[in-house]
Amino acid sequence: MLNRVLAAGLALTVLALAGCGEDRADPAIRAGERYVALGDSYTSGGGLPRTRPSGAACGQSELAYPSLVAKALDVRLTDVSCGGATTEDGTAQQVEAVTKGTDLVTVGLGGNDFSWFLGAMFGCTSLAASDPTGSPCQRQGTAPESDLTALPPQIGARVEALLSDVHRRAPGARILLVGYPQPVPAHGSCAALPLAAGDYPFVRAQWAALDDAMRRAAAAAGADFVEVLAPSEGHDICAGDEAWVNGFEAQPGVAAAYHPNTAGQAAVAELVVAALRASEQ
Repeated sequence: MLNRVLAAGLALTVLALAGCGEDRADPAIRAGERYVALGDSYTSGGGLPRTRPSGAACGQSELAYPSLVAKALDVRLTDVSCGGATTEDGTAQQVEAVTKGTDLVTVGLGGNDFSWFLGAMFGCTSLAASDPTGSPCQRQGTAPESDLTALPPQIGARVEALLSDVHRRAPGARILLVGYPQPVPAHGSCAALPLAAGDYPFVRAQWAALDDAMRRAAAAAGADFVEVLAPSEGHDICAGDEAWVNGFEAQPGVAAAYHPNTAGQAAVAELVVAALRASEQ
């Protein structure tokens, strides 16, 4: 009987020691830990003022969410986000900044893949003049040869692969995939977003589809997803002083065309910090 008890105790000890040796993401992010931000211009802060000299070529701003998150958490930031970046850039270049000693990684990529962002925003607005009261972008965007609706699942697959690569490089890090805000209002229209009248719901639905694909990618790769689309409701391009996203005209010192302004970046930073702190509870 004693031998069985000793054997059972030894087995439990071995299991406990084995568990201690595994790489596990610590939900608590502590001051001084290492934070790497991967992303495109929605992460770097396209068009915002106060660009950092070291990241000026990529449009990195001190007012973009990585810097705000780093300041709020008192962690050491390595920002490799860059305007125009795709998930392929993330896989080939940005991910090199992630090492085994990295404690926190945020990823904000996907919108530029397959020129999705260009098609959904600039492409759709460019078609408005051809049929101002109709849905010219929906007609073109659902045609077999230019199906915009087919792209989000493909983007999601790329994002999932990138997140998995990040996890392999830093198995003990907290990994957060940061979504995009909703730039299109649920109702109404405005001059700052010059879509054809019937294309507002279509373009809005494309952002929702991308958000869904990113959420699925995060779940499949074991990363946390920071939902931005829903919290941004009522802060679309047409929301005036409440807008988180700039309109079609780039405003130096405010934001690039169709990019988050300082209010939008601050809101995303709060969502990231809140997601991290909620997991510590």
